[in-house]
Amino acid sequence: MIKFPKPFMRASELIEMGIPSELITRAYGDRNQKFAMKINPAKRNSPLLLDTAGFAEWLTRQIDAQVKGMERT
Repeated sequence: MIKFPKPFMRASELIEMGIPSELITRAYGDRNQKFAMKINPAKRNSPLLLDTAGFAEWLTRQIDAQVKGMERT
């Protein structure tokens, strides 16, 4: 599991850490997520704020699903 320096981080901070922006956008667009939100939902260009614990769990589940998809019997 990935360790993050803060419990809540902006998307720009995560991108500076090396996490691809496409991954953050995909996480935000996931219907079942409860960890990513806009700081001000009324503004279209409002920055994303992510709960890093929830994001790390989501990321782990995504990686596990990809590995399972690659396994062949």
